Amino acid sequence: MLERMYNQGAVEGAANTELGSRIFLYEVVGLRQSEETDQTNYPIRKSGSVFIRVPYNRMNQEMRRITRLGGTIVSIQPATALQPVNGKASLGNATSEVSELATSGETANTEGNGKATPVNAHSAEEQNKDKKGNTMTQAKAKKDHGDVPVNTYRPNAPFIGKVISNEPLVKEGGIGIVQHLKFDLSGSNLKYIEGQSIGIIPPGLDKNGKPEKLRLYSIASTRHGDDVDDKTVSLCVRQLEYKHPETSETVYGVCSTHLCFLKPGEEVKITGPVGKEMLLPNDPDANVIMMATGTGIAPMRAYLWRQFKDAERAANPEYQFKGFSWLIFGVPTTPNLLYKEELEEIQQKYPDNFRLTAAISREQKNPQGGRMYIQDRVAEHADELWQLIKNEKTHTYICGLRGMEEGIDAALTAAAVKEGVTWSVYQKELKKAGRWHVETY
Repeated sequence: MLERMYNQGAVEGAANTELGSRIFLYEVVGLRQSEETDQTNYPIRKSGSVFIRVPYNRMNQEMRRITRLGGTIVSIQPATALQPVNGKASLGNATSEVSELATSGETANTEGNGKATPVNAHSAEEQNKDKKGNTMTQAKAKKDHGDVPVNTYRPNAPFIGKVISNEPLVKEGGIGIVQHLKFDLSGSNLKYIEGQSIGIIPPGLDKNGKPEKLRLYSIASTRHGDDVDDKTVSLCVRQLEYKHPETSETVYGVCSTHLCFLKPGEEVKITGPVGKEMLLPNDPDANVIMMATGTGIAPMRAYLWRQFKDAERAANPEYQFKGFSWLIFGVPTTPNLLYKEELEEIQQKYPDNFRLTAAISREQKNPQGGRMYIQDRVAEHADELWQLIKNEKTHTYICGLRGMEEGIDAALTAAAVKEGVTWSVYQKELKKAGRWHVETY
C-alpha cells in the first residue's frame, strides 16, 4: 500500500472586481502537502492530481505557490459552474491534508494537521444510482476504461468492513513489518478496478482532538478480490516507523500501525474507491513494464493476478492476457521480497509472458560497487527497456519511493540518445498518450 495525500482545492479570496470574481480550476500534479511540511528534511509524497479553484486576481500568486511546493500545473480551465463539495457548492480557504505515508523502502514521512474536509478531486465525475438506488459516483477514465467507480463511500459515511485475514509478508530476517490484509465487503456497494485505492479512517482523535483523517492505500487485489467472489478487497501495508527530525524519538504511523495489528473480525472504516492514473489497459496484447519499490508492489500484484491467475482468467473471459509483463522490484533484503512465492509461480508457469528482475539493495552490488537499487537495474537493461517502451502497445507503471524516478529517467535518457531521441520530450508524449503511469511518494 501507498498512503496518500488527500488534498482539496479551494483557493479563493474576496474578489473586488468583475475579473477577480472569475474562478479558474487548476489541475496540479506533484504538489507537496503544505508549506509547513516543505520545511521537513524527509520526503513528502508528490503524485496524483490535485484540483484547486483560483480567482482571477490571484492566478499569478497561486502559480508561484504551486511552483514553490514542487507542483506542476497540467491544465487550467474556467470554473463556470462550481463543483459540489460533499453535496455542497461551498468555497473556503486553501487547505491541504498531509496523510501518513507508509514508505516502501528505507525512508519515512510525517503526518499533518489539515482540516478534514476531503472533496472529490475528479472534475469529470457524475452521480449515478446503483441497482439498489444508492448514489454512487463515477469518474470518466482515460482511454478505454469507460466509467470507473469513484467515491462510492465518502469520509462522512464510510463503509464498515471487517478483517478477514491479516498475514505477514516479510520473512524472517527481513526489515520492518508489512502485512497483507483482506477485508470483507459483503453488504456494500463498493466496486473497484485494478490500480485504484481505498481510504482507511483509523479510530480515535488526532493531537488536536479532531477525528483522525483518512489515509489512502493502493489496492493489492483484482476487482474480484483474492477469493474471486467480488466480496473482498486487499491491501499491502507497511508499518510506518521513523525518527522524529528534532527529538530523534521513534514515531509510528497511526493508521499503518492500526492496520498492521488488526485481528480477524475487527471492523475498519473504508472510503472510496479513488484514482484513475494507474489503470491497467484493457488490451490483452499490451506490454506492461512495472517498476516498484517495497509496498509499491500493491497495484502490480493486482495487474499480475488479473493477467495470469487461473481463477481470474476464468472470471474474465473477455480479458485473456497474451502480452508481456516485466516487473523490476526493489527491496532492501531477500526476506523483503513481498509476494515472492506468487511472483515465482507466475514466472515458472508463464516464462514467455512474465519476467521478474529484483534489485536487493543490501545484498547486491551495482557496477560501481555500491548498493543495487531499482534505477541500477533499469540502467542495466536500459536498451532493452527502451526498445519495449517504443512499442505503442507498451504501458509503463512506476510505484514506490519518489527518489527512483530520477535514476530511471537518466538510464532511459542514455538509451534514447543513442537513436537521437530526447527522452524528456519522448516521455511527455508517452504521458499524453496515457502510456506512462507514476505514483511515487
